[in-house]
Amino acid sequence: MINYQIIIESKAFTQALSTTQVITYPQSDLLKQLGLRSPLVEQLNNYSANGQVADCQFGCEPVGRLTLIPENHWLSWPEGQLLTDIRSLVKAPLANVCVDCRLFDLSQAKHRGACQQLLILLFNQSYSLDDQQFKTTQTVTQKIKNLIFYSHVEQVDELNKLAQHAFCVSKGMIDARQLADIPSDICTPAFVADTVTSVIANYPSLSASILDEKEVKAQGFGLLHAVGKGAKNPPRIVIIRYQGSDDANNRCRAYVGKGVTYDTGGYWLKSGDGMYTMKYDMCGAANVFGLLVAAAEMKLPVNLVGILMLAENMIGPEAMRPSEIATSYSGLTVEINNTDAEGRLVLADGIAYASTLQPKYIIDVATLTGAVVKALGYDLTGLMSSDMALSADLHQAGLDSRDEIWALPLDKRLAGQVKSHIADACNTPSNNAAISASAAYFLSLFCPTDLPWAHLDVSGTALWRENGYSTASGRPIPLLIQHIMNDLEK
Repeated sequence: MINYQIIIESKAFTQALSTTQVITYPQSDLLKQLGLRSPLVEQLNNYSANGQVADCQFGCEPVGRLTLIPENHWLSWPEGQLLTDIRSLVKAPLANVCVDCRLFDLSQAKHRGACQQLLILLFNQSYSLDDQQFKTTQTVTQKIKNLIFYSHVEQVDELNKLAQHAFCVSKGMIDARQLADIPSDICTPAFVADTVTSVIANYPSLSASILDEKEVKAQGFGLLHAVGKGAKNPPRIVIIRYQGSDDANNRCRAYVGKGVTYDTGGYWLKSGDGMYTMKYDMCGAANVFGLLVAAAEMKLPVNLVGILMLAENMIGPEAMRPSEIATSYSGLTVEINNTDAEGRLVLADGIAYASTLQPKYIIDVATLTGAVVKALGYDLTGLMSSDMALSADLHQAGLDSRDEIWALPLDKRLAGQVKSHIADACNTPSNNAAISASAAYFLSLFCPTDLPWAHLDVSGTALWRENGYSTASGRPIPLLIQHIMNDLEK
């Protein structure tokens, strides 16, 4: 992770300025403090004041690089212009990056959200795909080694809280992203289980138990077994527990993650283009894992349970076939009429198991349907829940963290979409309508009606897409951490 420090205005820099990129805004007095008074700096000021990012690495001594971002970009939302600017700037950064945070009025929620989102983006720069080390000719990629946040005196305490929060959240996001980016021939269900066990060994507050394929079948996880039975790499369930409170009245909060480490679609075979990113069909499980790491980093006074439902959806002699009927952990029977609707099968068993823990609520996270991308695009996570209070809390957490969600309908009007003539339910509608909401209604059948539950479809937001390739984003970890924080403040 990247080191960071907060410098109060008028205090001297401890980092070498010649290897420091300063990111500020037009006419900032930081420019004078650093001795930046050249005609070039005046031109940069004028350029940025006209609405353009001004960036220069020559003639801006004593700093190594100077960037002026227009004032109206710093709070731009939902356009997110500041994030777009920063992503471009940090592709080839200097060793030290100083960000002038004084435009943020941290007494205002809107400004805190903008600042927190910026800090999370910066801390996440400590990981990139090159770290996977699959290239035989590694190029030396310059990374940020030190972040410096320049602050008003009166805001330093609040900025320090935001920086600590962003650092911990980013640690969980990076652990999740690193795992999700690994190719699926390596990142099997057993590999995920082993990796999770290895990482959480560093945290006394985290523990894990693992169910192998024999235990999955013996304990009645029939839907997970159906999905994974055709694969050479058998299914696993990883149950992670975070113990942040010894209060017996502090009920756990349960999170269920879809962990299909590779999805061919089964006999409902995907097209070649549709399969390319299917190693990322385990992002829900990876992000639940990252969420608990972030909670442990923050030492939150809560108890959490993360349930990772891991399987490969492959074709082969033992693979599930359309028209099979499987018995779920809850006892309900399910007609599998589409083998490419496997995510809701593994989640259903996970939700049913989570409900036996008597949690405060259950939230599941999954790259579940392409339909949610058609509805909401790549910036918004789909929310489906029949619990209005939980929905409202998640919506507010999304606004506070800028990791936003959008609610889709979920009620009994969707019941016909999962009706089967031979089993208790079928796993996908035959009319190809309301795909995302129908999937959520199917999941609702496996959660007791008196237990708050929400489904987050992250098919659009779990990946960051740029220049023709995709990489894991770590969302919705910021949202879920913010939701817990807001709940603790009630």
